[in-house]
Amino acid sequence: MTKRIEELGWRDTPMGEISLRRRLDPTIGEQVYEVKLGDEFLMSSMFVVAEEELARLGLAEVTGADLDVVVGGLGLGYTARTVLQDDRVASMIVVDALDEVITWHREGLLPFASALNTDPRSRLVHGDFFALTAGPDGYDPDRPAHRVHAILADIDHSPRHLLNPRHAPLYTADGLRQLATHLLPGGVFGLWSNDPPDDDFLAVLREVFAEVRAEVVAFDNPLQRRTSTNTVYLATVVNRSQTR
Repeated sequence: MTKRIEELGWRDTPMGEISLRRRLDPTIGEQVYEVKLGDEFLMSSMFVVAEEELARLGLAEVTGADLDVVVGGLGLGYTARTVLQDDRVASMIVVDALDEVITWHREGLLPFASALNTDPRSRLVHGDFFALTAGPDGYDPDRPAHRVHAILADIDHSPRHLLNPRHAPLYTADGLRQLATHLLPGGVFGLWSNDPPDDDFLAVLREVFAEVRAEVVAFDNPLQRRTSTNTVYLATVVNRSQTR
């Protein structure tokens, strides 16, 4: 008999207790994988449309081939796996502050995670995305100050609802200017948010980036029997070749 709820992994971390569990959801009749930090749900395999759209919409903003991509936040891996579905991607670094989450993927506790372990373009890095963004060396320890074509982040609930107050500087104009230094001309910053589009945050993005917009992503919510929405922010660095 299948257990209704099974805890697959648990660890006490500086951010709180993090756990991976699998449960049989009677609403959809399928196994659902969930990551929780304390009492907060960070990710559920039931709701992944917006996480996948973060990758699709972000990469659609970038032209050319041999793309280098950074994903901030691993979670259940849906954004990262969608990045790898784009044949133009040459390399992808996924940065996560919780080594436990990376271990769950490497140990095969998530049956859909094999691509992140076997694709030679993929590398999972244990690190603080926010600290790396604020520093001069970027995200690749083997290539200091290497700039990339896309930075796609899915860590906080929204620019206003943070998992940790230490993340707040990223969402300021100064923090975003520093992030932009890690992007190539024409590169894109994509950000997932659980909240509706925030006009104040869009205004901050426009202080830094050449093109900015918020895409509302709708998806079916079987638990609430309605359509729910998330937001994907897209901000593009000016492409100097197009300004001449």
